[in-house]
Amino acid sequence: MKFTIQREQLLKTLQLVTGVVERRQTLPVLSNLLVRATDNHLEFTGTDLEVELVAECEAVVEQPGEVTLPARKLADIWRSLADGAEVSVNVEGDRAVVRSGRSRFTLATLPAADFPKVPAGEADVTVEVAQSDLKTLIDDVAFAMAQQDVRYFLNGMLLEVTSDHIRAVATDGHRLAMATAEGGADVPSRVHAIIPRKGVLEVNRLLDGENDTVQLQLGGNHLQVQSGAFTLTTKLVDGQFPDYQKVIPADASRSMRADRETLRLAFQRASILSNEKYRGVRLTIDPEQLTIQANNPEQEEAEEVVAVEFGGDVLEIGFNVSYLLDVLGVLNTDDVQLSVSDANSSALIEGVGHESAVYVVMPMRL
Repeated sequence: MKFTIQREQLLKTLQLVTGVVERRQTLPVLSNLLVRATDNHLEFTGTDLEVELVAECEAVVEQPGEVTLPARKLADIWRSLADGAEVSVNVEGDRAVVRSGRSRFTLATLPAADFPKVPAGEADVTVEVAQSDLKTLIDDVAFAMAQQDVRYFLNGMLLEVTSDHIRAVATDGHRLAMATAEGGADVPSRVHAIIPRKGVLEVNRLLDGENDTVQLQLGGNHLQVQSGAFTLTTKLVDGQFPDYQKVIPADASRSMRADRETLRLAFQRASILSNEKYRGVRLTIDPEQLTIQANNPEQEEAEEVVAVEFGGDVLEIGFNVSYLLDVLGVLNTDDVQLSVSDANSSALIEGVGHESAVYVVMPMRL
């Protein structure tokens, strides 16, 4: 196998495909990328057996063939070469020689036949969605996914497709994020799929806005995402996602409205002196102001007062300040609304004028 290509043509491809490859692998070949060269066409594949990313690009192919090359070493070499450099790759036996100008690198290879493939299977539902819409859905909810929870179905994002909308939901059991975009597919009822955490993050890395739409193909145990020259396939989590509709408070009648950025900065300052383990803050909400109080085992205290609009009697309630900051960090509206029914109920948080995303945060006892 032998091909020649400009550095910039392949740089983004290598960075994205290498991102799928885990640093620690049980099989040596999983540390490599599968490289196929055909008629002036290259195909790079990276996988960790759960997520597979295939990228295509054009090149001058002098000798077709296929082989696997060390992913991170190849990406590091490519990144270190000069802008505008022309690079050639020549595979002879079990070695690959990368040349550019006066630089030469010899890499060990492994047989392409040893490289595993993530089985995709048949697609049950196909839906096209604007890249910007899908990226917004992921950005709005991804922070609420659990990390290494024993309830494995929480370590991912629920994707729901109906005839009129696409919805993303994530929860770690303490807070919930839900975002909805118009669109959908021709399906008789709701179609649900739980995308694993890594799959969600890799899909988000693909969405650069260069292509208008992205195609999603949902099967019984996989999701395939096609965007331009990239095709990502991820296995789905086999589990039952919680009924998120039951988590969203239906009677949160006491609402507080405030400037989002002012509120975010006040929580950020108060968090400095909160308990490092529990991160709790006490909120005292009056009709015209919110008092935020935090303390820690060293008897240190912080207090912030923020002007708000609140309908109802004085209310005291506690929250994990990190959860509140996460929500205020992803909302991009000027004002934010926080609604509760009483001091023991979950809070419903929304950006004023941005009803497509809603957030639920459970209270804390302080």
